[in-house]
Amino acid sequence: MSLVMAGVVGALFGAGLLVSGMTQPAKVIGFLDVAGGWDPSLAFVMGGAVVVYGLAWRLVRARRREPWFDAAFHLPTRRDLDARLLGGAAIFGVGWGLGGLCPGPGLVAAGGGATTGLAFVAAMLVGLLAQRRFARG
Repeated sequence: MSLVMAGVVGALFGAGLLVSGMTQPAKVIGFLDVAGGWDPSLAFVMGGAVVVYGLAWRLVRARRREPWFDAAFHLPTRRDLDARLLGGAAIFGVGWGLGGLCPGPGLVAAGGGATTGLAFVAAMLVGLLAQRRFARG
C-alpha cells in the first residue's frame, strides 16, 4: 500500500509543479532575477506550500503518534550545521540558480521529455556519482 501511496503523492506533486510553472527554467530564473525582470509569481507558490505544510504538520503532530503508512515518523536527529552541510547547500543553490530547476521539477520536466529537464537530470546524476566517489572516500 505504501508504494501505491508514494505513486499517488508523487503524481500530485508533479502535477502541482506543472501547474505552478516550476518545470519551466525561464520562470524559475525570472523569479531569481531580482535585479532585472523579476517574476514574483513563484513566491505565491512557495508561500502557499509553506502555509499548507505548516497547517498539515501541526494537525499531524497534534493528533497522530505514528504515520498512516509506516511504524514511525522518520525525523532528522542532528541539528548542527557543519561545513559539509553548508557546502552542499551552497552547491545545490548555485546549481538551482544556474539551471533554473531543482530535483523535483527537473525530474518532472525530464519525464515530459523537455531537453532542459533531461540535461538537468543527467548533470544531477553525474553530481550524485561524483559525491559518492569523492566525498565518501
